[in-house]
Amino acid sequence: MSVKYVKTCRFEEKIKMFTFDKTNKMELFSNQETNQNLLPYEGEVVYHGLLLDTLESEKFFIDLMEKIEWYHDKAIVNGQEIETKRKVAWYGSRDFSYTYSGVTRIASPWIEELLALKQLIELYTDVMYNSCLINLYHNGEEGMGWHSDGETDLLENGSIACLSLGATRKFVFKHKQTSEKREFELLSGSLIEMKGETQKHWLHQIATTKKVTAPRISLTFRQMKV
Repeated sequence: MSVKYVKTCRFEEKIKMFTFDKTNKMELFSNQETNQNLLPYEGEVVYHGLLLDTLESEKFFIDLMEKIEWYHDKAIVNGQEIETKRKVAWYGSRDFSYTYSGVTRIASPWIEELLALKQLIELYTDVMYNSCLINLYHNGEEGMGWHSDGETDLLENGSIACLSLGATRKFVFKHKQTSEKREFELLSGSLIEMKGETQKHWLHQIATTKKVTAPRISLTFRQMKV
């Protein structure tokens, strides 16, 4: 018997019902392997498939572009503070402080669209999230270098669920010891989850490319220590 997840999402104009059948995801998205570990060893990365169709993805993309409190990210490099072209935002269930790249950020309260997406994602991952770091890449020339999300503010070996909206981008993993790589295309509306010892043993990046001219929003739902 199939298991259906029903999520009610509230929009400005209307209330829309999403119905998802997880047993049919392989048939609907046969070009991608779902619910399998994409890493060969020492980590868990699970592709959950397309959670949103094209129209739903576009709706959320437009709403988030307008409503998110975007700002240019900052980092401390060689003792100097630099500002990135890429924009970010940090939201949470309370005013969590999150420090990475030498800079501390304070979470803003959830907005309606983020709560709807959070609750939908929690149905797929079976994990509760209390925060979300959002990145806006204006085009393919903006990316993210090699890093791991192993900050002490985060729950150790916790789950990070990444929902993509907008342009398709390449997501690359590299093992810290062997340098073995795994590459995946992140489609709009798709969800990928990193958990277990992934951050301990693997780096990841959003590769830059001049071939992509459209923007992408990356929503990474996280588990902060409480």
